[in-house]
Amino acid sequence: MDLKLLTDDEETISILANWYFDEWGDSLFGDSLDKVKDKLNNYVKPNQLPLIVIATEGNKIIGASQLKFHEMDIYPEKEHWLGGVYVDRQYRGNGVAKTIISEVILLAKVFNISKLYLQTEFLDGGLYSRLGWRPLEKVNYQGLDVLVMERDNAI
Repeated sequence: MDLKLLTDDEETISILANWYFDEWGDSLFGDSLDKVKDKLNNYVKPNQLPLIVIATEGNKIIGASQLKFHEMDIYPEKEHWLGGVYVDRQYRGNGVAKTIISEVILLAKVFNISKLYLQTEFLDGGLYSRLGWRPLEKVNYQGLDVLVMERDNAI
């Protein structure tokens, strides 16, 4: 498995947009795949946030994870978030998610980010708990029950 940052490659953006729209659809992006693509274009600026880590196997994109700003508007004081963790179905259970999450954590250190947050629909914390994330609270956000978690990212 290789890791890289999202570039303005139209094919990669289209694959990610389809994944994200199929998984989270109108709850996050409205009713248009084009809105997802437009949002992803904000992640292709070199050497700055937000960014997306892409996992590949050969020439195939197999997973993605985001380091972004203010994912949940109910927490304006919580600035940096891990989000958009997605692994192609046929590659799940093979450590891809752990690898791309770890890469986002390393990149957060490069950007001197000392604390990261995330939200997950796995109310027990799932993989994130096993990777050292701590639960903060369960909330209903945009019609979904989610667990908000945090991770100290000592520089």
